[in-house]
Amino acid sequence: MSIRTERVASVIKQDLSKILLGYQHNNIITITNVKMTPDLSIARVFVSVIDSSGAEESVYQMLSEKKSAIRAELSSLMRHQLRKMPDIEFFRDETAEYASKMENLFRKVKDIPQAPPEDENS
Repeated sequence: MSIRTERVASVIKQDLSKILLGYQHNNIITITNVKMTPDLSIARVFVSVIDSSGAEESVYQMLSEKKSAIRAELSSLMRHQLRKMPDIEFFRDETAEYASKMENLFRKVKDIPQAPPEDENS
C-alpha cells in the first residue's frame, strides 16, 4: 500500500470506530484492520465482535444492513478530507479464533509424551 492509502485507511479506522460505538448493545465491536483499494474507492473493514449472548452473526448482519447509514455518518466526519467517500465492505476478522485454534494445537502437541533420545554411544 502507498502512504496515501495507509493514511486514508487509518483515518477511516479512527472515525469509523467512533461511529460503531453507537451500534454497540451488549456487545463489543472492534475494527481490527482497514484496507483500501489502490484507487481509494473501497474500504475493506475487518471487524471482530464479542457478544455476551453469543449472537455475533446478528451483529455482522446488522452492520451489513446499516452500511449505507454508517457510510453517510463517516462521510460527514470526513467531508473535508476526501473528495469521494469510498464504499465500505465489512468482513469478519477471524484472527482471534485462528490464534485460539493454533494455541490449542500447540497445547496438544506439548502434552504428547515424547520418546527419550536414543544414546548414540550404544
